[in-house]
Amino acid sequence: MKKLIATLLTCFGLVSGAFANAGGIEWDKFPKEKMQDMAALQNGAKLFVNYCLNCHSAAFMRYNRMRDLGLTELQIKNNLMFATDKVGDTMKVAMDPRQAKEWFGAAPPDLTVIARSRADGAKGSGADYLYTYLRSYYADDTKATGWNNLAFPSVAMPHVLWELQGTRGANFAEESDPHDHAKKIHVFKGYEQLTPGSLTPAQYDNAVADLVAYLQWMGEPAQAQRFRLGVMVLLFLLVFTVFAWRLNASYWKDVK
Repeated sequence: MKKLIATLLTCFGLVSGAFANAGGIEWDKFPKEKMQDMAALQNGAKLFVNYCLNCHSAAFMRYNRMRDLGLTELQIKNNLMFATDKVGDTMKVAMDPRQAKEWFGAAPPDLTVIARSRADGAKGSGADYLYTYLRSYYADDTKATGWNNLAFPSVAMPHVLWELQGTRGANFAEESDPHDHAKKIHVFKGYEQLTPGSLTPAQYDNAVADLVAYLQWMGEPAQAQRFRLGVMVLLFLLVFTVFAWRLNASYWKDVK
């Protein structure tokens, strides 16, 4: 029952636009090397289907596309498919979208390109935002869900990864507003671990990085292939330029 309630609250929070806010604290840098780590991407896919696919779909991604991550169809079918039996199907949400719309007024947003859509030129990439957002939750009894988020203050979405991270509180101090000394503001001073999670802080950060890497990959699965092809084309043009330069010099050497 508790997991069902958490799932429903998650959907409600996301319908309310948990990913829509680009304000809040400065974004941390997502470790880009994760995009070249197949084990990290595979773990991110596992986290996605276990914690995100309960309410969210990835309507533009097919399960069998995860073969590009080094997984066999049998591994995909046995470990990552909960809402369908066909490995060629798209990643449908486990919850019936019609029921979600009936309960909440709108279906939860699709996450296929969520990492690409949250980029902010002034603050960082969409991956930077998601990496920061998923690591900025803290317990807040004043909120309906019991959670708040530094990257998205007053977020409606609860902390779906709390079992992994544990429960953290946030310490704030009241200070004078630097722009208006007569006004007081609350300044974040750090987190306080209230209850332990199943992962250490370093392990949790690593798990979030894996999840964000998968979300980034899902938005453009051919990105790594396109990058490798671009490097090969540039190398070819470089070699071709050397040959063309020497051929040109040989052709014109006797012309006076």
